[in-house]
Amino acid sequence: MQKKKKKKHYVRKMFLGLLILFFAAYLGIGAFFCMKGYGMYWKAVHEKSLAERVEEVRNSEDFTAYSELPQFYIDAILAVEDRRFKWHFGIDPIAICRALWTDLKAGSFVEGGSTITQQLAKNLLFTQEKKVERKIAEMIAALKLEQKYTKQEIFELYVNTAYFGSGHYGIRQASVGYFGKEPSQLTEYEAAILAGVLNAPSAYSPDTHMDLAQQRAAQVLNKMVKYGIITREAADIIKALTIEQMFDNMVLQQY
Repeated sequence: MQKKKKKKHYVRKMFLGLLILFFAAYLGIGAFFCMKGYGMYWKAVHEKSLAERVEEVRNSEDFTAYSELPQFYIDAILAVEDRRFKWHFGIDPIAICRALWTDLKAGSFVEGGSTITQQLAKNLLFTQEKKVERKIAEMIAALKLEQKYTKQEIFELYVNTAYFGSGHYGIRQASVGYFGKEPSQLTEYEAAILAGVLNAPSAYSPDTHMDLAQQRAAQVLNKMVKYGIITREAADIIKALTIEQMFDNMVLQQY
């Protein structure tokens, strides 16, 4: 009886010891990547500050102000890219936990859980390379952006720096390049197309993959229905205008 108790006690101690070692290693690895991430952030802002990079975007001839963006386009972007954008502080813990769970199930880096602010930080400062330290650097930069700029300014900068496929950078290049019109003139369906492109520009570019662009636009509209932005009836009416009709209309307008 005494031997069994000693054995159980030994097993408990060994398990506790392994648990402590595991957490110590976990914290050590976390601290290592945090240091590397901060170093990456510091190097980027040392080369050119956030304020300087923001001014470069604003001085671009294609820059589109927030006031020039259709409200439907803004709502569509928030529905599919970052529905808690108005309330989080640059980082969305719920999205990060969901992404971690998805990545663990997939066994690879599938989903990042990035907010619009983090994506802007990446566009302004870093490459698209998927590294843990870059993710940390991106989070640090996102916190800095939220301290210095309003939500409207962050959204405005994001859509002006995002890649929309087919060589189009920023919402104006995408709007003019795909539909031959200024962002303020976009129809609701065109706005849904451009909101959907951002998820995978090479796959959803409407001039090379019409069918996928349409499928993605339908997903965007469904998200807007899910979050109560539009009704199901409104979404069905918008989807009735196909992308082929849009391009037909563009061709007619040129003659």
